[in-house]
Amino acid sequence: MNMYIQPDYEVVRDESKCIACRVCERQCANLVHSFDPDTGKMKADSTKCVNCHRCVCLCPTHALKIVKSDDTYKINANWDNQTINEVYKQANSGGVLLSSMGNPKPYPVYWDKMLVNASQVTNPPIDPLREPMETQIYLGKRSAKIERDKKGRLKNTLSPQLKLQVPIMFSAMSYGSISYNAHESLARAAEELGTFYNTGEGGLHKDFYRYGKNTIVQVASGRFGVFKDYLQSAAAIEIKMGQGAKPGIGGHLPGAKISADVSETRMIPQGVDAISPAPHHDIYSIEDLRQLVDSLKEVTEYKKPVIVKIAAVHNAAAIASGIARSGADIIAIDGYRGGTGAAPTRIRDNVGIPIELALAQVDQRLRDEGIRDEVSLVVGGSIRSSADVVKAIAMGADACYIGTAALLALGCHLCRTCHEGKCNWGIATQRPDLVKRLNPDIGYKRLVNLVTAWNHEIQEMMGGMGINSVEALRGNRLMLRGIGLTDAELRILGIRYAGESM
Repeated sequence: MNMYIQPDYEVVRDESKCIACRVCERQCANLVHSFDPDTGKMKADSTKCVNCHRCVCLCPTHALKIVKSDDTYKINANWDNQTINEVYKQANSGGVLLSSMGNPKPYPVYWDKMLVNASQVTNPPIDPLREPMETQIYLGKRSAKIERDKKGRLKNTLSPQLKLQVPIMFSAMSYGSISYNAHESLARAAEELGTFYNTGEGGLHKDFYRYGKNTIVQVASGRFGVFKDYLQSAAAIEIKMGQGAKPGIGGHLPGAKISADVSETRMIPQGVDAISPAPHHDIYSIEDLRQLVDSLKEVTEYKKPVIVKIAAVHNAAAIASGIARSGADIIAIDGYRGGTGAAPTRIRDNVGIPIELALAQVDQRLRDEGIRDEVSLVVGGSIRSSADVVKAIAMGADACYIGTAALLALGCHLCRTCHEGKCNWGIATQRPDLVKRLNPDIGYKRLVNLVTAWNHEIQEMMGGMGINSVEALRGNRLMLRGIGLTDAELRILGIRYAGESM
């Protein structure tokens, strides 16, 4: 016996406005809307609605809206509707619950509990419209001996660096989890902005090799699509050890999203689930990691920096300390609110720690050990605005990854059903009829607009602090103040309470 599961949302149609044009029916990949020839009217099956808002946005008469269902089980503070429905789903199927995007639970967002200090008289602010502001940064090892040749000229002994015009990159999203058009939008935007996008663990489509100078390729535990040309094509290589949305487990791409093109790019069978293992089966120690770092550098003739990506967990600082000694050039840390194309719901919602706390601990540990300049730090996992970027850099990051914000710029409505492969906005899907809904000529411009706007705001905020470069902002926690935080949280974050003097 399958239990009826109440829908989370209801489709409300204003019959006085509806002209039965059937646009909603054509636009909905979830088959919510249908036309009743007997009555000549449209009807909706709310049980199929994922609240993607495609029908609402495209209804020519504004006859539709999606509302939160007020149908409820008997009120119980311990057993809410979602919890009961999830028990019913698992009792019906016997399967693991899957979810997409980031953790939606109402846990604290520490960015929102930090305020940025401002300059006044003795340290006057800087006007970014009239004075130069430097948002260009380099990622890679900074420690280098000062050496000169026989003529007294400085020798360049720096390890390979990534040059970013803005301290923002597009985070790892694999081809398969997102569409061809979404990847093209990200690649073109990265090229125009002078930054980088990350392929994720799905390999690199042959059409996108031309964007190699702005591409970071990923080597994950499944080694999907990894071969010599792939590694040599990019500006940097990222070893994915963990992911914020699902620490401790591997990747999962449902077989329905393994199209012919995805199959060729990933070098795996078409239509079969792509499940990468939890660990790299050749990495069980820092020494093993060093061996892979060395191997990747050797195959790329030591011309490309190597990034190691980890999930934000309680011992991230100790892990980062080891990575800094493994030969890696950059450490990427992904917080528990990071997005994903598919993850077990229980993992996504209950495992990991906030990126703010992990970043503070990692930066401080590396400074205490005198090795902070051995690596650069990049953080992601719910970077939602330019203010979050500024606060992250002041906390010790060199740059930030953005993923969900980039998808929102492309039209994502956070319906959190990416794993089903029926994205009505053409982003998290491989269905040709849906993919074409995202026009990369428009998509990449929207991404450029977003990052350009953020960059202007970053300059404004730095100017207000009396700081004229990202480098001067990096790790400057004196410019942050906490509000609504406990003593323990302030201690971990390494910042003072708002109103507390120096």
